[in-house]
Amino acid sequence: MDKNEPIYVAGHRGMVGSALVRLLQKQGFTTILTRSRAETDLLNRAAVREFFEKTRPGVVVDAAAKVGGIVANSEQPVEFLLQNLSMQNNLIEAAADFGTRKFLFLGSSCIYPKLAPQPIPESALLTGPLEPTNDAYALAKIAGIKLCQSYARQQGKNFISGMPTNLYGPNDNFDLRTSHVLPALIRKVHEAKQRGEESLIVWGTGTPRREFLHVDDLAGACLFLLEKYDSPEIVNIGRGEDVTIHELARMVCDVLGFGGELVFDPSKPDGAPRKLLDMTKLFALGWQPAISLPDGIRDAYRYFLESGKF
Repeated sequence: MDKNEPIYVAGHRGMVGSALVRLLQKQGFTTILTRSRAETDLLNRAAVREFFEKTRPGVVVDAAAKVGGIVANSEQPVEFLLQNLSMQNNLIEAAADFGTRKFLFLGSSCIYPKLAPQPIPESALLTGPLEPTNDAYALAKIAGIKLCQSYARQQGKNFISGMPTNLYGPNDNFDLRTSHVLPALIRKVHEAKQRGEESLIVWGTGTPRREFLHVDDLAGACLFLLEKYDSPEIVNIGRGEDVTIHELARMVCDVLGFGGELVFDPSKPDGAPRKLLDMTKLFALGWQPAISLPDGIRDAYRYFLESGKF
């Protein structure tokens, strides 16, 4: 990649986008384009087209999305579907129309069927029903994948799609109503420790298995794909390892120094029983994650404390 070529990171204030910007700056990229929502509302097609026409980014990474955990997805399916479809459609179309050389669309492991084979290969896409608790978000992301593939097939565009596993790290969301499981656990364990409690209630049975990737590792994978991957076929981005929610909760307790008992509430939803990505494809290309889960939790907790998001 030419480090002077304009590269636009959509969603630069989010967890993924901010990690990408940090890495690009560290790697010496000189023309990193960012826009706040007030400057360019991605839901506004005309505003997005005006931005692309003026700036002509050679490379675009779409890290912009409306995201949330089980509660947010269950309560706002209309917003998750409409807003994600609008943002990604506007970005992909403008990139195609205004000469973007390469576009990286970021999806999610939730695009795969609820009962997909484990670990989940890229070929599992559209082979079965989705997990109902986040199907609106998943359907929007699947539509984005298909739009990128359609531009590649019909117009020869170098539009690629990466499917990250569960992410965490600096700039994560620690709001207990809208966050994912790992940041929610960090906050709940911190607060239980501060109050001197002897136990901690964790949603669900604790048996589902989840894979977690530090957002800085994802940023590294994105740069790797921009440099070395040119196929419209989707590629998984993860660690290739998973843990149970019970193991995760205990790990968070150990990292934060909380010795209380874990109490699981089976009346709360578990979500999919397992989500582990098959990493054969990306690992074969030469990429590997660098941050272990305990080290990543320490980093996320350090950010949580410094940010004052509690």
